[in-house]
Amino acid sequence: MPTWSRRTRARCAARSILGAAAFAVAILDAHGAAPGAPTYAEVAPIFNSRCTLCHSGAAAPNGVQLDSYERVIKGGKNGPVVIPGTPGASELVKRIRGERLPRMPLTGPPYLGDAEIALVEAWIQAGAPQGGEAPAPAQPARAPPAPGTPVTYAHVEPILARCVKCHVESGGLRGPPPEGYVLRTYEQTLAAGERVRVVPGNPAASALLRRVKGLERPRMPFDGPPWLGDAEIALIERWIIDGARDRDGKPAPVPAGAQVRLRGTLTAPREIDGVPFSPEGARTERGLRTGASAELRGVVQPDGTIRATRVRPR
Repeated sequence: MPTWSRRTRARCAARSILGAAAFAVAILDAHGAAPGAPTYAEVAPIFNSRCTLCHSGAAAPNGVQLDSYERVIKGGKNGPVVIPGTPGASELVKRIRGERLPRMPLTGPPYLGDAEIALVEAWIQAGAPQGGEAPAPAQPARAPPAPGTPVTYAHVEPILARCVKCHVESGGLRGPPPEGYVLRTYEQTLAAGERVRVVPGNPAASALLRRVKGLERPRMPFDGPPWLGDAEIALIERWIIDGARDRDGKPAPVPAGAQVRLRGTLTAPREIDGVPFSPEGARTERGLRTGASAELRGVVQPDGTIRATRVRPR
């Protein structure tokens, strides 16, 4: 048996390693992934169902678009979010695991499940191969309520989810939530706080509906146009008319005593954009007349109507 020098053995070992690497590259070139490794086609449904609602289009936060393989690999304004072969160093993994805040998706909880996170990590560990053709991003399911049944939060939640990219506690597209209004959950959507935006049973006095209709500025969603479609706006309006019910169909209580602020046009001496209000005891400034732009500040009454506390020109 021949005796090889240390240099000869090293050369043979190097050739073996290079040969194995070349073989692996050949497999990846031919099939897009090592045998058994997950591909983008397998992780794309996760991105499409939980991420692309915010991370698509020109207004995607930090420029991170997750609606195609090329855009996922490209990353955003701060660089790549996927480091092929190193899931632990990938910003995408840090965000979905909650190791870096805000945790993604912003609409969570629920966040991605353990199996979904493991699949994304395995894909990146395998080199983030593209694989076969991935399914196109689908719009969230928005099944209309059955005839004769009231609209619940479950019907409008997918529509309002478009607003969460800005109206979230932290890390939103515009920094802090505009006007402090958070829309991530049912309770937050109805919260009174400084003032209430949803008056159950009184859609015309609900600032949420007024903003998506464009009766108040800026019109929402902020990244429009395109704005919400007519059918989507009508569904939100029906939800408020039906009592702003939760997912189980329980109507929300009228927030009696809560403050409201409406900006629009006086369509009558005691009416703004068709919303009647009681002026008794209100501070009314001069220069107000029918057809003028005005701001109404008031208090919600137990029956859902509005008692004005101040009316002034705008």
